[in-house]
Amino acid sequence: MTLQTDIDTAAAKLKGKTPQEVLTWALGNYKNISLASSFGAEDVALIDMIAKIKPDAHVFTLDTGRLNIETYDVIAKIQQRYPQLQLRIMFPQAESVEQMVSEKGINLFYDSVENRKQCCYIRKVEPLSRATKDLDAWITGLRRDQTANRSTMETVELDGDRKIAKINPLIDWTNEQVWEYIRINDVPYNALHDQNFPSIGCAPCTRAIQAGEDLRAGRWWWEMSNQECGLHVTSDGHLVRAKDVKQ
Repeated sequence: MTLQTDIDTAAAKLKGKTPQEVLTWALGNYKNISLASSFGAEDVALIDMIAKIKPDAHVFTLDTGRLNIETYDVIAKIQQRYPQLQLRIMFPQAESVEQMVSEKGINLFYDSVENRKQCCYIRKVEPLSRATKDLDAWITGLRRDQTANRSTMETVELDGDRKIAKINPLIDWTNEQVWEYIRINDVPYNALHDQNFPSIGCAPCTRAIQAGEDLRAGRWWWEMSNQECGLHVTSDGHLVRAKDVKQ
């Protein structure tokens, strides 16, 4: 039986299950598993759920060096609220950042899509690869209604590049359901959400959105489209999902 078959079976089994049921299954079935958290609304909701199932569960986050102070504030609040949580903070390789900035400037990402993707790779994708290197599975806060690219994702998928399971417990949830959970459970969240920042990444690459705009319209807005940063795409540029992987 292949890993793909196992994941297809799990996806069918977990279809329609609550996020808590998905998390309980994932934490019980994978020895080396971690939540990837940017400390946005979805991720803090998942942290609260996970802490109630396994208080010493593993979480990692990517500190790109260009985050908002509000993001660091919520990280500190989460650490205080869930002291048993095993939080690992991943940083980009200093030499790679220094070379990139020396060659192309501090705000190179505004100059071209190529530059922006290079910056995302060095600050986010490469550290993610190190964070997931020894994992059997990783958990994300992805939802289908976030972008058109994510509309076909499943609760459990095969991460094609890393050959590990990818768990998306909130894939069927709406933005309203996430915020209802945060309010009911009094979960600490990023203060930028109260300033019309529904999706939060690096400070230079994130802005508040206007009424009626797409929830991710504030990410890399100068490119005039809702781009992915590379964390959830394969090496050939496709969104990570099971059907992209050839066995």
